[in-house]
Formats: sequence, C-alpha cells, structure tokens
Amino acid sequence: MSEATAPIRRGARLTRSARRAQLLIAARDVFAAQGYHAAAMDDIAEKAGVSKPVLYQHFPGKLELYRALLTTYADDLVGRVEQAIRGTTENQERVHAAVSAYFDFVASDGHAYRLVFESDLRGEPEAAAVVDGALTRCIDAVAVAVTADAGLDAPRARLLAVGLVGLSQVTARYWLDSDQVVPRDEAVALMSGLAWRGLAGFPLIHL
Repeated sequence: MSEATAPIRRGARLTRSARRAQLLIAARDVFAAQGYHAAAMDDIAEKAGVSKPVLYQHFPGKLELYRALLTTYADDLVGRVEQAIRGTTENQERVHAAVSAYFDFVASDGHAYRLVFESDLRGEPEAAAVVDGALTRCIDAVAVAVTADAGLDAPRARLLAVGLVGLSQVTARYWLDSDQVVPRDEAVALMSGLAWRGLAGFPLIHL
C-alpha cells in the first residue's frame, strides 16, 4: 500500500509521515474531483480536517503538494512494472506481468490513474517531467528484461519496449473507461497475447 493510499484515522495524533500521508489522501480526492486549477489549499485542508498552517508545514504550496502526490503515484506505477518484470525469467510471462501491472494500476485507484495520465496540469514542465520520467523507467525495465536476449541493438529493443508500454497503458485506460465490460483477467490475456505474438517472432539469442 502506497503512502498516498494508507488509511489514516482522523483526529488521531500523527507522526509527521502519517500526517503527510493523510494530507496526500485529501489532496488526491480534491484534485480528482475539482482538477488542479480549481482546487484550493483551503479545500484540501478542510478535507484533511487540519488548519491551513498545518498543511503549509508539509507543503509550501499547491504545486509542491500536487507534485508530491503525482510522484507518489508515478513511483507506484514504476514499482508495479519493475516487480512484475523481476517476478519471472520467462519472457512470455514477463509480457503478461507487464501488461497486468498497468491494468492493476488503473483498477486499484481511478484517482491515481487520472492524476498521472489525465491531469489538467500535464503542461506544467515539472509535473510533465514526473510522468515522463516514470514512463521512461517503465520502458527501460521492459527493454532490458523482455527484448535484450533477442539479439537486437538498443534502439530496436527500446522501440519494442515503447510499443509494449504504450499498448499496456492505452488499453488499460480504455478498459477502465469502458466500464470493464471485459473481465480484467480476460482483458489482460487478450492484450498480453497480442503483444507476445509480436515479440515471439524475434528468436532468442543465447550468449
């Protein structure tokens, strides 16, 4: 469970890290409901049940608060993908696990997915850098683990990794927004099967 999703009991005396988690949860809900530009620090403090001075003790401004929240969720996504890749040495299973990680991310908390991929602050350079950095780290993990042993050079291996990450991201978002008509496990199997049939065309190179 990530810092931004850990349950916090209101009214309790909290450690600094627990208070920060509480504030991030409140910020998540307010940003998701109102968007970045419409949300106010007053709204977030009220949602968290704290005074504005307490909120400002942890985050000097709305942008810093949003960036902390975005970083938490972006790191969560990267961690899911990296853990999925490390979980097996079989490439077909790695493809399935990588696709599954994206579906798990969008299904686990729609607020997280929308904050990362649909924020009205994506044009802000520092926020965009957080998201782009997370996608780059996902691509790096896939490029090394899934395609390196196919004997491809780095640019071609990376291009395939970009394709797999892009397929996973777009289809997982579509699946969530289409009310999950296709059951999650079936959707993952369909998309990982599509991806694997393409990647399997590259012969393994045993060094």
